[in-house]
Order: sequence, then C-alpha cells, then structure tokens
Amino acid sequence: MVVGNVLQSLSGTFNGVFIGQMLGTRELAATASVFPIVFFFISLVIGVGAGGSVLIGQAWGAREPHKVKSIAGTAIALGLLVGLVVALVGGTFTEALLRALGTPANVLPEAIGYGRIMMLAMPGLLVFILITQLLRGVGDTVTPLYSLLLSTCTSALMTPAFIRGWFGLPQLGVNSAAAASILSFLVALGYMAVHLRRANHVLAPDRELFKAIRIDGRIFKLVMKIGMPTGVQMVVISLAEIALLALVNSYGSDATAAYGAVNQVVNYVQFPALSIAITASILGAQAIGAGKLERLGPITRTGIQMNFAITGTLVLIGYLLSRHLMGLFITDAKVLDLAQSLLHIMLWSSVVFGCASVVSGVMRASGTVLIPTAISILCIVLIEVPSAYILSHHIGLEGVWWAYPIAFCSMLVFQSAFYRLVWRKSKIERLV
Repeated sequence: MVVGNVLQSLSGTFNGVFIGQMLGTRELAATASVFPIVFFFISLVIGVGAGGSVLIGQAWGAREPHKVKSIAGTAIALGLLVGLVVALVGGTFTEALLRALGTPANVLPEAIGYGRIMMLAMPGLLVFILITQLLRGVGDTVTPLYSLLLSTCTSALMTPAFIRGWFGLPQLGVNSAAAASILSFLVALGYMAVHLRRANHVLAPDRELFKAIRIDGRIFKLVMKIGMPTGVQMVVISLAEIALLALVNSYGSDATAAYGAVNQVVNYVQFPALSIAITASILGAQAIGAGKLERLGPITRTGIQMNFAITGTLVLIGYLLSRHLMGLFITDAKVLDLAQSLLHIMLWSSVVFGCASVVSGVMRASGTVLIPTAISILCIVLIEVPSAYILSHHIGLEGVWWAYPIAFCSMLVFQSAFYRLVWRKSKIERLV
C-alpha cells in the first residue's frame, strides 16, 4: 500500500515536473491553485470508502463474501452519485471558486481551464479511488498497486505528449496534465475490471456485483455511521487547505508555485504514513470480524513503529535532498530558496501526523469514529487555521507552514489520550 500511494504521488509529481520545466512557474502555479478544490471533492468520497472498507474488512474476517459484495455495491453507487454531482456543480462554478480563493490574476485563465476539465472528470476518478479503497478492505493491495503503476506510467507518457504535441496529439498547454490524468485512470479502471474477472476475485465486476450496485438502506446507514465522520474530517482538511491557500495566494504567484512544489514532496512522506494507518485500520477490522480482539494492541504498536521507521526515513531524505527535490519543479532561484525554507519548517511533523493517524485508524476499525474525528477536526479548525492566520501576520509566509506542526502535535496528544483513557476500556463488537 505504501508503494501504491507513492505511485499515486508520482503521477502528480511527474505532472508538476513536466508543467514546471516545460511550461514554466506561472503554469505550475495554475495547477497548484486547483489542487485544494480537487482534493475537497475527492474528500467527499473518501469517507464512503473508509466506511465501506471497514465493513468489508469485518465481513471478510467473518468469511461472508456475499455480504462483501453487498457492501461494495452500496459504496460504488454512492461514489457514482457523488461524482455526478461534483461534475455538475464543480464544472459549472470552477471560475467562481478560483476567484473566491484569490487566485493570482496572471494565472487565473489557465487555472480555470485546467480546473474545469478536472471537475468534469470526477465521476470516473472518484470511482477509481473508491474501488482501490474497497479492494484493500479484503486485504488486496496488489491489484491497486498494479493499477496505480499503470496509471502513473500512462500519465507520465501522455502529459509531455500533450504538451509537445507528440504522436499527432493536440498541444494542450497547462491542460495537458488534466487530459493525461483522465486517460490514466480510465486505463487503470479497464485493467482492474479485466484482472479481477480473470482472478475470480470476490470484488470482480460480475452479475452479482452489478446487481448489488444500489443503495441498500441498512448498509447505507452503517457506511454513513463510520464513513461520514471521516468524510467530514477530509472535507474540513480540504477547506483548511483552501483557507491556507488563500493566505498563500495573497503573497503572489511565486508563493503559490512554492506551495505547489512543497505539497508534492510532503505527499511522498504523508501518503506512506496514511497507508500504514489505513493498513492498521483494515487489520483491526478483520481481527474484530474474526473475534480476535487481543490483536488490536499489537496492531497499534506495530503501526506506530513502522511509521517511525518508514516515515522518519523519508523525512530524513527530504531534508538531505530538499534543494534537489524543489529544483525538480522550480527553475527560478528566488522561488527555489523560498520553497526549500518552507519545506524545512514542517516536514518533520509528518512523523507526528502518522502516529496520530495510526491511533485514530485502529479506533475507526471498531466503529469508534465520532470522537477521534472530532479531535482531528477541532485541531484543524481551532488550532491549525487560526495559527496560520496569526503567525502569517506576525512573521509572514513562513507562519502558514508553522501551523502544520502545531496542529499535528496537538492531534497526537488528544488522540492518544482518548485511546488510552477511554477506547481501550470500552466494549468492542462486530458491526456486520
């Protein structure tokens, strides 16, 4: 799963490198301006996937494959519905959203075109993300890995092809990354369908699964009970990113470009941390489904230890190679120095973020999501965003990045306190 999420990050990184090196800093800033909006809409379906994967994990741990298909069918139906609404609303109001964010005027036209294409592609993209989450619920991380590898390779080939007009393709400028992204997830979805059918996989797109693609009331309530708080948390995180981007935009397009470059590198550190947390949650759900609650403690400890080892190593590499990493995206020396200094401020806190995610992930496996989610949301709303606003007015742009470690450290303290003082003493039962 870590490798799969690294591949997912690579797709965005390659696009950033191609845009930054082949088109320029202004075009990179245009794509960076759209990222928080795209992440906001993706966050709407992540909650559905989180709830579905926990229920699927428990059903799979209890060896009930037909229930696995029923849960997956309801989750996919919800994902399609969300995607269609996003395409309609997001595609219609792309320009209004970007203007509301204070997108710098010199990048606004490119950002509008790029953003509108990404919004219209959301139904397919959201279903792809959702299916990879559901597959992980039954412990299948290999199929998503190969799908992401194929998606990344397709995107890495097609982005420069659209930029330069190779193979007789039209030259699309900054929209090249959006067009390549659409092609990449369509190819990956096609591969998954063929592979799962050949493997006679429990989640293969067969007649039983297609019949199950409807909203089952009972399953819907359980998915929402577990997934809605996670979805709300992701929405709050994305809204916070939008608020922080608005602060960054006020410093000009150079700051926006630096923001985009820093985010690319941070993703490589945080996605593996999230992968470990998701894995801990899935294993916890399967242990609960199998009635082996004694495994929950070792799962939590192992997840935290792996986070220190893997995320900590990536943080160290990030500091050692920070200038080279920023130079992949940025050619302007002044912007490069700015991006490097911002990365140095907050990269270390990704280890703290990973530990907090593992603790909350294991609690989520039991269906305990409300309090852990509320803790995360309150740390973002009451600590991260106010800290960014106050510090940016006192020490400038760097203050925005200091808000991240402040929020992550607070999150770990409160999540750990609830885990030790409340959750470990509560009764844990299967949900399905």
